[in-house]
Amino acid sequence: MRVAADRHILVVAHTGRAESLHAAVEVCAQLIAAGLTPVVASSDVSDILEADSTLTLNVLGEGVTIGDIELVIVLGGDGTILRAAEISRGCSAPLLGVNLGHVGFLAESERDGLTETVARVLARDYLVEERMTLNVRVKVDREVVFETWALNEASVEKASRERMLEVVIEIDGRPLSSFGCDGVVMATPTGSTAYAFSAGGPVVWPSVDALLLVPLSAHALFAKPLVVGPNSALAVELLDRTQGTGVLNCDGRRTFDLPRGARVVVRRSPTPVRLARLSQGPFVDRLVNKFNLSVSGWRGPEGEEALRP
Repeated sequence: MRVAADRHILVVAHTGRAESLHAAVEVCAQLIAAGLTPVVASSDVSDILEADSTLTLNVLGEGVTIGDIELVIVLGGDGTILRAAEISRGCSAPLLGVNLGHVGFLAESERDGLTETVARVLARDYLVEERMTLNVRVKVDREVVFETWALNEASVEKASRERMLEVVIEIDGRPLSSFGCDGVVMATPTGSTAYAFSAGGPVVWPSVDALLLVPLSAHALFAKPLVVGPNSALAVELLDRTQGTGVLNCDGRRTFDLPRGARVVVRRSPTPVRLARLSQGPFVDRLVNKFNLSVSGWRGPEGEEALRP
């Protein structure tokens, strides 16, 4: 398939892993064969060219801007998809993940379907869904000292292993509870299957507009996970009696040190992340496949036995 040469597809890979690097070379070669010049991040270009010096590549920021990108093909696990979301933040290009990691919950296809995946990208044969993101602010003495965003979660955690955080939780401008803890996770529905899930939070369907708050190892009678509306504001304050300091961690990629008295405010961001989908399969099937859940014995409403994909 030959396509218009002025189309720009960004390829983001975990080049530190041989399998991902080889997949990036394969994708770039397929795009070149179709008449495109692949676009890669400046941090990836040397690794890809070292693996195959015959490739002709565009480097993002050198003649091609993020606003020129039509779609991002991501080769790796969920961490690589989070990196790609950071690179493409603010543009309308959807992300299409090819799982080369472990669970790969955000990925849409697997390694063995790579050639078909690229062919469907070239044919624009995919659907796009939007995922909620978080706007995260840190205030100290009412002054905003740091602002960022998150696709999965923003976590407030203790900076020292031996020191507990003393926090007060606030919902919509009203205090709810104060307690000592290892931290607090504030997540989107997308992030409900990540850190928040490991901390005991509920799985929330991506189609549900909601925010989650999950305390980490809290010393309190009332410290259960909470699910609130999408227009609510969540806040965590580090009380002055906290003996140590805290750290804000957003998607495991953006951090900020929190002094005593710091206040972290999380709201829904007006800028979503767009994911490319190759099928409209139900989310429950993704849960079963990614978590390898047992469904043996199920016959369903029509009496058919379940067949695992």
